[in-house]
Amino acid sequence: MSSVDVNRRAALGGAAGPVFAGGGDQAAPGPIGSRAASRADKARDMALFSSTARRLFVAPPSGGRRLVVPPCRSRLRPDGALRTVASAALLVLLAVAPRPATGQVFEPAPIDAQQRQRLFEELHRDVEILDRQLGIYRRVVQLMAPSVVHVEAAPLEQFRFRREVEEAGSGVIVDVQGRSFVLTNRHVVKHSDAAHVRLELYDGRQVTPQQIWTDKETDVAVLAIGPAGVPAARLGDSDRAEIGEIVMAFGSPFNLRQSVTKGIISAKGRSNLDLGEGGVDYQNFLQTDTAINPGNSGGPLVNLRGEVIGLNTAIASNSGGNDGIGFSIPINIAASVMRQLIESGRVQRGFLGVTLDGAFDTRAAQFVGLPRLMGARVKRVTANSPAFLAGIQQDDVILRFNETAIENDHHLISLVKLCQIGRDVRLTVLRQGEVVEKLARVGRLEDYADAIEIEAETR
Repeated sequence: MSSVDVNRRAALGGAAGPVFAGGGDQAAPGPIGSRAASRADKARDMALFSSTARRLFVAPPSGGRRLVVPPCRSRLRPDGALRTVASAALLVLLAVAPRPATGQVFEPAPIDAQQRQRLFEELHRDVEILDRQLGIYRRVVQLMAPSVVHVEAAPLEQFRFRREVEEAGSGVIVDVQGRSFVLTNRHVVKHSDAAHVRLELYDGRQVTPQQIWTDKETDVAVLAIGPAGVPAARLGDSDRAEIGEIVMAFGSPFNLRQSVTKGIISAKGRSNLDLGEGGVDYQNFLQTDTAINPGNSGGPLVNLRGEVIGLNTAIASNSGGNDGIGFSIPINIAASVMRQLIESGRVQRGFLGVTLDGAFDTRAAQFVGLPRLMGARVKRVTANSPAFLAGIQQDDVILRFNETAIENDHHLISLVKLCQIGRDVRLTVLRQGEVVEKLARVGRLEDYADAIEIEAETR
């Protein structure tokens, strides 16, 4: 038995003797620990421990601290209950005792100067190994931080008394054909205009954007600025991002400029999120557990190569702050929208040419041989559309769009609308119990306006 057990027994008011040895299930022999002790003996001992714990809890000695833990109420059992009460009493003692108990106590073995120096040297060697790994994070910060901006958007007069008005966020400087722009979220600046937006750069300079473009359906905003004198961020390929990949979020949570947090990509292809009034219509979010809070909106999500792969946009939270569930717009989508806004001032949407069955439910999915509700069933195919040319037929169930599994019809619509015009996509289709692959080239919605109108008139 250890000296700690002797002191614990003495402090609880009983004769010195073994209580419990370690944390195992076997009790050491003795007045309390004996496995042969009767139920009545255990009940008496339990009452002793419980009353001692309550006394210590209610009236700590002078100079002691009150333990904010309720007295134990566990029912007596042949083994664990007594241990539970004894543990509770010990916790109270440890919390309230102003001085160490008398008697023998455990103390670490002393080390001499040589041993101490050797331990420091070993620790330094281990930290050097760890530093080579952690140095990746520092280099990412050094590369990315100069490209991150703080965005202050003073609301216009008609919006100043609305509770949902955002007044601050984040952004990232990008280069498009030799010109500098700030990429951020529309909801950060949607209640303001260029004259009322102030951008704070990494070096503390403040600039006003020359022009602002926004896209409501994707919540992307682009702010034109003059030569910034700071490096633009490098954009990565969000299609190559993997679940479990380490990422870092940059921004100004709660107006704390140049904050950095780290986590992983938790999921891809999140859609159908209820983001409230004025939310994102076309969704295909990356999900991350990286700490994202109010003020991070519009800031970059960065991989360990120092490349922007997402634009931090929303969180799922019961508290209003970070609960470990954040959502970022994939940078491939944000960059495509940005380039179209800069070039033409508007965004062209992708078009596949299928009308989907909104009544496709679990029973219908099981009827066609699916284990659960998934995919989107085709009701109609537009003549000469990308889907028609790819060989998509009525009653086909589209299960995958490239590598993304389709959850429902709204999910497929978002993926098509967000897809780059002219891109070849692979469609995985369930047709009469067999899985087939089709290749389609995403078209431009405006190019098929007449065909859609004629189709609507003939229904």
